[in-house]
Amino acid sequence: MRQGISVAAIIAMLAQGPAMAVPPERAAQQGRQGLCYKPAPLPQLGAESWNQQRPRRPHPVPVAKSSRSAERVTATAPTPPVAVDGEAPIAEPAIAGDAPAVSAEAEFREAVDSSPAPPAKVMPGEIAGRPDRMPPRPHPYPRAGLLTAGEHDDLLNPELYSAYLRRSNLGQELPVLPRLDTARVLTVAVKDDAGRPVPFAPVELACADGGRLRLATTADGTVSFFPELDRLGQKVWLRAGRQDWREVALASGSGGQQVQFTLGGAAPKVNKLDLMLVIDTTGSMSDEISYLQAELGKILADLRRSHPGLDVRVGFVFYRDLGDDYVTNTIPLTRDFTQAQNDLAQRYAGGGGDYPEAMDQALIRAAGQDWRGDAVKTMLLVADAPPHDDKMGLAWQASETLRHNRVQIVPVAASGVADKAEYVMRAMAALTQSRYTFLTDDSGIGNAHAAPAIDCYLVTRLSDLLRRVIDSQISGRRIEPDDQEVIRTVGKYDHGRCIIPPGGLQDQ
Repeated sequence: MRQGISVAAIIAMLAQGPAMAVPPERAAQQGRQGLCYKPAPLPQLGAESWNQQRPRRPHPVPVAKSSRSAERVTATAPTPPVAVDGEAPIAEPAIAGDAPAVSAEAEFREAVDSSPAPPAKVMPGEIAGRPDRMPPRPHPYPRAGLLTAGEHDDLLNPELYSAYLRRSNLGQELPVLPRLDTARVLTVAVKDDAGRPVPFAPVELACADGGRLRLATTADGTVSFFPELDRLGQKVWLRAGRQDWREVALASGSGGQQVQFTLGGAAPKVNKLDLMLVIDTTGSMSDEISYLQAELGKILADLRRSHPGLDVRVGFVFYRDLGDDYVTNTIPLTRDFTQAQNDLAQRYAGGGGDYPEAMDQALIRAAGQDWRGDAVKTMLLVADAPPHDDKMGLAWQASETLRHNRVQIVPVAASGVADKAEYVMRAMAALTQSRYTFLTDDSGIGNAHAAPAIDCYLVTRLSDLLRRVIDSQISGRRIEPDDQEVIRTVGKYDHGRCIIPPGGLQDQ
């Protein structure tokens, strides 16, 4: 009887060196720096600390950060109260059973309209009865299913991503910003004898000067190399597991290349998930934190229903900025969901003040977590601002380190995201074979959300969207929303791809 490939055996293969030097005539050049780029070790940040001289639970007035256009910055109403010390957290609503068929938009509007509003308050400087003042946006009490969002996969839309990079001048403004060429990707696909994808399979790549890259496949059995970013040169050697090396000439023009390997035995099943939430907790994030506290329980419950027996651990990195009462505050990965929910429930927004935040330190903390080698590794990056300009390179270095550890970064772009934040978060998602997600204004609640520079997407509830994205990373196949989940359609969308009009793209 044929034996399956054990997860332990696959992980052990990651540490194995090549059976022979590749290429053998260049073995003496093994130590040279050059091709097969690997990120440098991340700096040690030291112990985290909290400034006890600052009040632990202030009540700041949320300030919308700079967004893509000035007209999108609006006055914000006070954030509804969330669970605090001594108060019961907001209960998760029961999951509804079968109901008469209604449109997703109508059902969503009914949910928003029926959610009670907090007591009315007057914002500082607000003059009652002034006709020229825009009415405050509604702030229903937070519960799952109210926030709306879309998502985009730049690896599925390389032509659109190239056009997006050409339109942006951020590469000239900040040379350290990554330029990821998604139109030129080398994909290694590993399958078992039955044609099933093999998750976590070790893939080794050798460059012409003897440099090496070692990555592992995601749950869909693939790993992506970027010839320009990874500095692969014109020719590489590849192998999966302990198979023989294959020589591959890299195409010089646009277009993806794929190399397939077959490993004997049966592919192991995915039954573990490490989920780390990296959350900007500065003042402008008050709405997102309140609603995320209500969404997380539903997302985890849905995943457990979809994957019975799934071994899930959850952790957090909360971050603000230098000079705030804390810069980062880390909650290690744990199976204790009650404690994890309590940790999240105690968070509130405060600090910040300028636009960029200490995202670089948060990513370094996340990269240093105790990720399991035999688990799907997902990191939700919930933010509305980029790192500081002088820390942009360090933040990207941390995202490259996460990629080498097979952590898939799922950005959740919150209200106020502007060009620079979208640019770097989309690059992080594509680098780690993930998707860029973003909140939308369809809910009509909370702060205004800047429209993304994306040609097509579907709008659904945020909790459903994140469940689908994480479920896709566990199952190894893209999961699309059901028709009844779609609230609004933007552009011409076809299973993650945007349909390009006849005649091609016209850069604006």
